[in-house]
Formats: sequence, structure tokens, C-alpha cells
Amino acid sequence: MAPRPLSPLVLALGGAAAVLGSVLFILWKAYFGRGRERRWDRGEAWWGAEPARLPEWDEWDPEDEEDEEPPLEELEQREVLVLGLDGSGKSTFLRVLSGKPPLEGHIPTWGFNSVRLPTKDFEVDLLEIGGSQNLRFYWKEFVNEVDVLVFMVDSADRLRLPWARQELHKLLDKDPDLPVVVVANKQDLSESVSMVELQQELGLQAVDSQREVFLLAASIAPAGPGFEDPGTVHIWRLLLELLS
Repeated sequence: MAPRPLSPLVLALGGAAAVLGSVLFILWKAYFGRGRERRWDRGEAWWGAEPARLPEWDEWDPEDEEDEEPPLEELEQREVLVLGLDGSGKSTFLRVLSGKPPLEGHIPTWGFNSVRLPTKDFEVDLLEIGGSQNLRFYWKEFVNEVDVLVFMVDSADRLRLPWARQELHKLLDKDPDLPVVVVANKQDLSESVSMVELQQELGLQAVDSQREVFLLAASIAPAGPGFEDPGTVHIWRLLLELLS
């Protein structure tokens, strides 16, 4: 039987998803481009607009230079990408790390969320991209832009573990050298899968032993203890170690 032609609705949704993916990529570049070194010709605006106007000689006053404060030293940036199926706890994880109050109910991320956290030696930029099916297609476009990948898994959602495994291994194949932290979230629920079983369900035993892939248990809940949760503390300490 000949394949059926795609309906106008499907084509429209596909076009909308493509536009959304392009927008996400542009926003990613703009967000993580802040604070990074940029190179441009002398006298030219870095954003490619009209040439920057240099001051005339009679406008310059040496006293102005003395009054100017020395520029603050900018910290280096480290980038962490937070992915996972919708409902795995990505947004809650970012809110817990940033000290923001929890959100009531489950609100899927349509696009991305970002958090910048300063440390003594560098700043950590965490970017979460929504986990709905139409956004997962674009995950791989961002993997090569980061220093560490955090992959959140709802360990109580047994039916969707095969999907989580499939998406995780796509990302593992995309960048074989990228450190990956797999977070087995919602371990406090009675229906959650054990860590041993989850390792098998996600196929982590088949991952190259030389690769940096970590599986950590967590119970990151909106009404939980927040950053005081031992699992959250362990994840953050591991991230700092991998980023140093």
C-alpha cells in the first residue's frame, strides 16, 4: 500500500518544530556567548552593526581616565546541559539549585530554562531543554557545546524507561568524550525502580568502562528539603569536580 501523504496539520506542526529548534539554537548561542572572549576588528562594533565611533582628540580628558573604576575580572564559564523526558524533574532540579521556591503541580517546559550559579573559581551555566517529544529531536544539537551532561530519569515511571534509554544512548553516541551524570530521580517513591535494576534498564552496563558516566540517586521534589537533600548535594559536588 502506498504511503499516505502527510496532512497539512502534520506539515504545519513539523514546520513549527523546526522553527522552534532554530530559535532554541540561536538563544543557546546568545546565552552562552555572554562572558566569552569575542574577537573583532578595531573600531568595529562586535555585533556587526555600524563601526563604533572613536572619541575625537578634543573630547578626551585625562582626568576621565583616572576616575574610571578598573574593570572587574570576569569568571570563566562552565556549561551544563540538563536533559530528560518530560516530568523527570529537570525544572525542579534547577529551581532547587538556585534557591527558588517550588512550583505547584507539573508544568512541562516548553522551550528552555537557565540558571547561572557562581562559585569561587568559575560560573556554572545550567541549561534545561524541555523533554517533550517534539523537542528531543534538537537535543543532539546542543551536546557538543557543553562541558557536562546531566540526564534526569523518573525512576518511578517504569513504562517510559525504554524511551529514556533510547534518548540517553543517542546522546552518548553523539559525543563519546562528554562526561554524563545520570540522575535517578524520585527514588523516595514506593514504585521507583532500584538503582541496580535502573542500571540494567538504561543499558549502562554496556557503556565503555573508560567513559565518565555516573548514576546517582536523588529525590528532588517540589515540597522536599531543597538543596539540603543529600542526593542534590552529591550531584552538585560531582558537577563541581567534573567542571574543575
